[in-house]
Amino acid sequence: MSALLFDRLNGLPVFWRIQLAGWSLFAIADLIGQRLLYQSLQVACARTALVTVCLVMMSTAMRSFYDAHLPTSRVTAKAVVLIFLLSLLGSSAIATAIVLVHQLVPWMVSPDHRGLEEFLLPQVHYFFALAGWSLAYFWIQAEVAEQSEHRRAVVAEAEALRAELEELRLQLDPHFLFNALNGVAEEIPEHPKAALAMLRDLTAYLRHSLDGIDHTVVTVEAEVGGLTAYLGVQKARFGDRLRTQIALEPAAAPRRIASFLLQPLVENAVKHGRREHGLDLLVGIRVAGDALHVTVENNGSLVSPGAGTHRRRSGIGLQNVRRRLALHYPDRHSFDLREVAETPDRKKVIATLILEGEPCGS
Repeated sequence: MSALLFDRLNGLPVFWRIQLAGWSLFAIADLIGQRLLYQSLQVACARTALVTVCLVMMSTAMRSFYDAHLPTSRVTAKAVVLIFLLSLLGSSAIATAIVLVHQLVPWMVSPDHRGLEEFLLPQVHYFFALAGWSLAYFWIQAEVAEQSEHRRAVVAEAEALRAELEELRLQLDPHFLFNALNGVAEEIPEHPKAALAMLRDLTAYLRHSLDGIDHTVVTVEAEVGGLTAYLGVQKARFGDRLRTQIALEPAAAPRRIASFLLQPLVENAVKHGRREHGLDLLVGIRVAGDALHVTVENNGSLVSPGAGTHRRRSGIGLQNVRRRLALHYPDRHSFDLREVAETPDRKKVIATLILEGEPCGS
């Protein structure tokens, strides 16, 4: 029975749930006050029941008036005047009803409380009750309006985020496709078998890209699958001049990551790495606590040959990575790209990513 009653109450509009809960608490306090005042539980129960019904009816009518004549939920000067007038009118009506009931049912009032105070005491008491209800109503309305506005803002921000993420992803695929097809075109005249192998790997990569086109967040294992397909295209192009290794820690495989976040780093390493004596490229992915650690290493330099002391331009790939990090991991990531000298004649570039927690958009 109690469960059924709870379900029915839970199905009521928010206003009526708060209305019934608030006036029920008030009725309990009023019953205690009436019992102390009249020294009779019967009189206290009768008066409290009468007053509570009147208060519920009066506050419901006041709500309709507020909604019709006050466009906002803020407590303005006009709202204060209306609260005062309606609370005074409502409390006067309730006090009048009490006096009339006393005339019909004399036992509901003590002989010590007859006369003018029979009207004034309830009027003052219930004036403050209705005024307090009005202020609480405006406060709750303001809170509800603020929460609704916040939810709309969150939804709008999420939609804008998704649109921007899709735009950033679309910047990557044509960039890679141009490079891959250009590589195939270069290989066709002299190495048709290598070109065919590149096309097969490219097909696998595009299949991976299309399968995840509606997902801005994927598992690390799926992301590594895309990297493997990409590197297959490049290894077919460069042959023994490109040596790759992907070290994926088993615990990191099911973790979630922004899709195509690592591919620009790997593409950048392949494009700018030193291949005179072979390009060694290592991708390491591991978990440390709640963070995902990714490193992309390749032999080479951050300074382009013949560029003096000027660093090479990061290009669209790294710009894309930084923007997507800001969108997917706001204030929860670090990205570092540095050059390390292993020997005077051998340098390597290390890109390090630390991603904390789950990516936004998942």
